[in-house]
Amino acid sequence: MKKTILVTAFLFAMSFTSQAQLLQIGVKAGLNYANFSGTDIQTDAITSYHAGLLAEIKLLNKFSIQPELLYTTQGATYKTALGDFKNELGYIAIPVLAKIYLSKSFSLELGPQASFLLKEKNNFDPEDSNTFDFALDAGLGLKITKNIFVQGRYVLGLTEVSPNADAKNSVLQFSAGLMF
Repeated sequence: MKKTILVTAFLFAMSFTSQAQLLQIGVKAGLNYANFSGTDIQTDAITSYHAGLLAEIKLLNKFSIQPELLYTTQGATYKTALGDFKNELGYIAIPVLAKIYLSKSFSLELGPQASFLLKEKNNFDPEDSNTFDFALDAGLGLKITKNIFVQGRYVLGLTEVSPNADAKNSVLQFSAGLMF
């Protein structure tokens, strides 16, 4: 009887360990270098930030899906004869990335991102931005250790930031994170 309980406990522990390797939860934060693209207006990039949660769901040996939930600030500054105006947009972003491992620690990441506007700091025309932004993300990831990683990513906005302008978000993101 003791052997049966011991074997059952061992098999249960092994099963739990293998399931834990299929799903990892983590946190990440980093810098954004954001600007608007597709506009005739001269804009300059702003440096901002992003932070949030992520999960990595391993489907195959070299393929995972990585959904994320981030708070990210994006935008640009405008130069006019009257001075510089800063437009900073705060989004909840939900990227869902296909993660292809090129080696044990180096990965290629690609996928869509849906973002919902939460906050707008606009020095000259408040409440002028669309509340939804759709983008395509592409980047690279590097696992430094089993639990620590860094990422670099480009976020290409596919929808206009405002109904009154042809501008779209364009963001370079650099992140560091920790998997649990």
